[in-house]
Amino acid sequence: MLVGLSQEKLGRSMGLTFQQIQKYEKGLNRIGASRLYKLSQILNVPVGFFYEGMNQVEGSASPGMAEENTEAFLYEFLNTRDGLELNRAFVKVSDASIRKSVIDLVRSLGRDASKTRPPRA
Repeated sequence: MLVGLSQEKLGRSMGLTFQQIQKYEKGLNRIGASRLYKLSQILNVPVGFFYEGMNQVEGSASPGMAEENTEAFLYEFLNTRDGLELNRAFVKVSDASIRKSVIDLVRSLGRDASKTRPPRA
């Protein structure tokens, strides 16, 4: 209630129950990128606000390529314009077989791109 918004009012603003807001707040449920974006708009803060203070995992691999960096990379990507746009477009695809095809295509493109990248110095 730091910004004068109860869980009930916040839930109504997001189209959720106050119980669901409680679960997000306590970390019992994960919050999706589109809901996190909507929450940032309601609270008038950038999406990055929710990640302030998170430690960046350091490693020698490129971001998103090392197993321990995957989650941090995902959050960083979803916080970009491309990430939000891709997520919004993808969730509008209602046909499960088309969604699977899109995932397969993107995976394939990712593998092809990694083959053509010059080695890191």
